[in-house]
Amino acid sequence: MTKAEVLREQKRQEKLKAERERLENMKEYEYKYRDRGMLCGIDEVGRGPLAGPVVAGAVILPKDCEILYLNDSKKLSEKKRELLYDEIIEKAVAVGLGVVGPDRIDEINILQATYEAMRMAIANLKVCPDLLLNDAVTIPKVEIPQVPIIKGDAKSVSIAAASIIAKVTRDRMMVEYENLYPGYGFASNKGYGAAKHIAALKEIGPCVIHRKTFIKNFVSEA
Repeated sequence: MTKAEVLREQKRQEKLKAERERLENMKEYEYKYRDRGMLCGIDEVGRGPLAGPVVAGAVILPKDCEILYLNDSKKLSEKKRELLYDEIIEKAVAVGLGVVGPDRIDEINILQATYEAMRMAIANLKVCPDLLLNDAVTIPKVEIPQVPIIKGDAKSVSIAAASIIAKVTRDRMMVEYENLYPGYGFASNKGYGAAKHIAALKEIGPCVIHRKTFIKNFVSEA
């Protein structure tokens, strides 16, 4: 190897070591509760958008599972999330999803809809976990013991994995909605209140995936 190649390899190894140390820190809760049995991370995405569903993910990772660069989905590029999504699906013991649409969000409010999506995600797991590690919330009407962790998607690998599964799933749905309901920019804004989205709301009005209770300030007939 040339001197330049040796230096590049040293830097690569240093970066790998730093990443593994970061991941170890993100396993604090997994180590703390590992004696409780099978742990499941829970997170959601889509509480704030004006359109589209709220989506929850539930992920059970094997003990001592290593997925490099696992992190809060908001801190990752779209390309990295897609790659990690595939790796999580491949390595996870079980993955569950819950999707609650805009009509139901309008009916029961976004907080209750989020809880409902989380319960769906848990119910859709192929195995039943022994303990839930949740991002910030305690989910009502769930008999499995729960540990709410503030900013858990940045502190727990299980919750981070759930956040990525939920985020990629919802983003893919919003890209499909762009094809069905063009003009709002759903593929790029994912239903959030970007300027183009709000301008389209005012110009052409809402479509069927808009949350009526969220768009009252922009469309009077909503």
